[in-house]
Amino acid sequence: MTNTRIPAILLLNLAGAALFLSWYPPAQTGFWFTLDAGIFHFFNHLAATSHSFLWFLAITNNRAFDGCSLLAMGLLLLWYWRRATPSGRRHIIIMGVVMLLSAVVLNQLGHLLPVSRPSPTLTFEYSLRVGNVVGISTKDASTDSFPGDHGMMLLIFAGFMWRYFGVKAFTLSMLI
Repeated sequence: MTNTRIPAILLLNLAGAALFLSWYPPAQTGFWFTLDAGIFHFFNHLAATSHSFLWFLAITNNRAFDGCSLLAMGLLLLWYWRRATPSGRRHIIIMGVVMLLSAVVLNQLGHLLPVSRPSPTLTFEYSLRVGNVVGISTKDASTDSFPGDHGMMLLIFAGFMWRYFGVKAFTLSMLI
């Protein structure tokens, strides 16, 4: 008899829909707004009081840092590639193509969501804009910050790594 995962798949899809719908109410209302505002104000205050944290944010929110994430993902895949058999390498290539197609499709679907949420730096008064303080270009403001393209791509990568290489690969990809 085959073991199906249909109940788990349905339950996880239901949980995902419930999570999205809990976030869907108008901006600056609901449970998520209180949580988001608290987290934002905590880190915004920390950036205002800690010079080293401010520079950490500036470096990690610079577009060039996205290349570091891409390089780290490539190195992780290369590590698994070098350990794989020729058959395993073909699977990794196929996985990479499917992952890329999934990322493109999900990115396009994300733009179809009838919701746009500006970055907290644009919605809260007296927000510290990291790029203005340190003088280097940063991604500290966006008129539509959900879903975030780069974060979504990293999570797609982590999901594929988990599915095809296990928990250790997932943990490493989440650190990326």
